[in-house]
Amino acid sequence: MSGEPDERPAFFDLQVNGYAGVDFNRDDLTAEGLHTACERIAADGVEGFLPTVITDDLDAMCRRLARLAELREQDHLAKRLIVGLHVEGPFLNETPGYIGAHPSQHARPAEVTAMNRLLEAGGGLVRLVTLAPERDPRFAVTRALAKAGVTVAAGHCDPSRDELSAACDAGLTLFTHLGNGCPASLPRHDNVIHRALSLRDRLRFTLIADGVHLPFWFLRDVIDQAGIDRCAVVSDAVTAAGLGPGRFTLGAWELEVGEDLACRAPGGEHLVGSACPLSVAFQRLCDACGFTQQDATALTSRNPRAFLSSNA
Repeated sequence: MSGEPDERPAFFDLQVNGYAGVDFNRDDLTAEGLHTACERIAADGVEGFLPTVITDDLDAMCRRLARLAELREQDHLAKRLIVGLHVEGPFLNETPGYIGAHPSQHARPAEVTAMNRLLEAGGGLVRLVTLAPERDPRFAVTRALAKAGVTVAAGHCDPSRDELSAACDAGLTLFTHLGNGCPASLPRHDNVIHRALSLRDRLRFTLIADGVHLPFWFLRDVIDQAGIDRCAVVSDAVTAAGLGPGRFTLGAWELEVGEDLACRAPGGEHLVGSACPLSVAFQRLCDACGFTQQDATALTSRNPRAFLSSNA
């Protein structure tokens, strides 16, 4: 279908690194900053989201999780909108391409003690963890998280199909932003995207729908293959989200945001998150991918809520 949708749903975003000039991955996050970000997220139609803390030194990640948990308790709007925290890393595949924009020097094998530190720092709010199954020895962290009721996702990873299947046996239920967090060039047949899709009866998938991280035709093809009910759209929003095109700073990165709302490193070398709100992604799902409003609503609202609380 094309044209302006009649109405948009109450969006639910599983992956928000920052918004409206506010970076959730900084030690100097303030109460005012968090409130500003929440105001803008709410204005863009989001009624629930997970601030995402990405790979860094373990102590730094713990500080940031604790800060988010503390500030959430002090703000009625943040408390309503922030339904949990997403920890993306540090247990990721450090290989160039797979590590993406995460600092590879801080990637490390998964271990239960380190994971418990992150969970404790989050004050019981951690609801989603993205890790590389091949960096989780005997899938001990996956098992522990699943037992604790935390949704476990694969991402920034390159497990064999057998490793991915075994991770599902241990409690893995989700794959984070399929088609991203991997090299631009992959083996034709046996690659992480095909392996994940071959396990679509056991996994669910999140996808970035700005049309740049994944071409719209590929996005549509993946959703058709996996099934609407097994897919959800995330913004993977960074600081520039909600501000439109321009130049922005994200940690050590100087970002260029174009009219497509994708965030690129200088010169367009590679992508560093997105500035495309779910409200815009919803529109693009309808206009560029041809999804009905009902299906676009499932992808941006109903399914991401369900993925936090149910098994694949």
